[in-house]
Amino acid sequence: MPFFPKKNFLSRHSRSADHGAQEPWLHLHSKDSAALIFYVEAVLLMILSLSLLAGILERNQELRQTEGSLSDESQNYIKWVDFTVTSEALTKAFRLDVDTCQSDIHLDWIQLLAFLGATYGGDFSRYQNSDLENLANNLLQGKTMEELTEGMDYYDYYLEAYSAVLGGMVGTFQAEIPASQAPPETWLSQTPSDSSAQNSPEESPDSEEDTVWVYKYGLKAFSPIAKGFPYTDYDDFGAARNYGYKRQHLGHDMMGQVGTPIIAVESGTVEALGWNQYGGWRIGIRSFDQKRYYYYAHLRKNYPYQSNLQVGSQVQAGDVIGYLGRTGYSAKENTNNIQEPHLHFGIQLIFHESQKDGVNQIWISCYELVKFLQQNQSLTRKVEGTKEWQRVYQTKDLEP
Repeated sequence: MPFFPKKNFLSRHSRSADHGAQEPWLHLHSKDSAALIFYVEAVLLMILSLSLLAGILERNQELRQTEGSLSDESQNYIKWVDFTVTSEALTKAFRLDVDTCQSDIHLDWIQLLAFLGATYGGDFSRYQNSDLENLANNLLQGKTMEELTEGMDYYDYYLEAYSAVLGGMVGTFQAEIPASQAPPETWLSQTPSDSSAQNSPEESPDSEEDTVWVYKYGLKAFSPIAKGFPYTDYDDFGAARNYGYKRQHLGHDMMGQVGTPIIAVESGTVEALGWNQYGGWRIGIRSFDQKRYYYYAHLRKNYPYQSNLQVGSQVQAGDVIGYLGRTGYSAKENTNNIQEPHLHFGIQLIFHESQKDGVNQIWISCYELVKFLQQNQSLTRKVEGTKEWQRVYQTKDLEP
């Protein structure tokens, strides 16, 4: 409300006798002006408040819509996978894929397995070779997978789930092999003579034999244990574990000798490297498509990894990454508390980044998958003067 100084008010009041009728007008004008100003200020304040309130409501609505879309998105990914595909089914589907890779109709092994997964409800204890052969024959005779799966519940689910497990394991790649094993038409640009010049003594399997690079289509993934090193295993996924707290065993144990070279199953990026009181010295490698996280634990005391590895390193399928041991089950670093030397090998599936850590992780049984991968083991040799081994023949991915 406006403030009128007392001096001015008295001067108007003293002039009232001289101006007669002007005094009431002047008195009313002052009161009305103050009321009008107060009213205008109140209206402006109300308008400003309403404007701010509208802005807040609009922002809240946007936040609710964003949260709703994120919530919708968070629901649109797979939460659980029970991978029960047998090594027999994996091998049969893989052979059908490779045998038709240059045919007019190329059978995709993951699609074949997804069809069977939907047929069996994911239970591959029901698997029969004849089911896979009949499916392959139908496709080779011209029927499409879309036609065969029309109306089939959960085929899309199994296709996505099995693609997450197996997606990086089969495809086109380059492989280094002895020149004596390669027919001339498979050689790349180099000849045996200039191939040997490109390989250092450490990279050549035999200084007297040249190597060449060839194109291949087939199994790109490797067994986690190097060729020639014995191990024993059994299906122990889900078995009880008590160290720290009661829990399930979410991996596959492969018992062997301390120092056995451990192999990168698939190409990827090192995301974890160091000590964990449960896994001891361990390595975590994420596939390039981000779908798989490979976990290698209980590695050798004092010298668990290859010296060139660090978080962020990229490894190639078939590379030596570490060495079997018995570390772990201790908060104290570099402690051997595992009774029997073994590799704990685990595969985590990631359909949404929120599943990487926390309580919503998806770990699968890989016993049957490891049996399947035995057909592709990396040949290694000791690096003289060191505690390390390295692969003999290199490979290169041609697909991301």
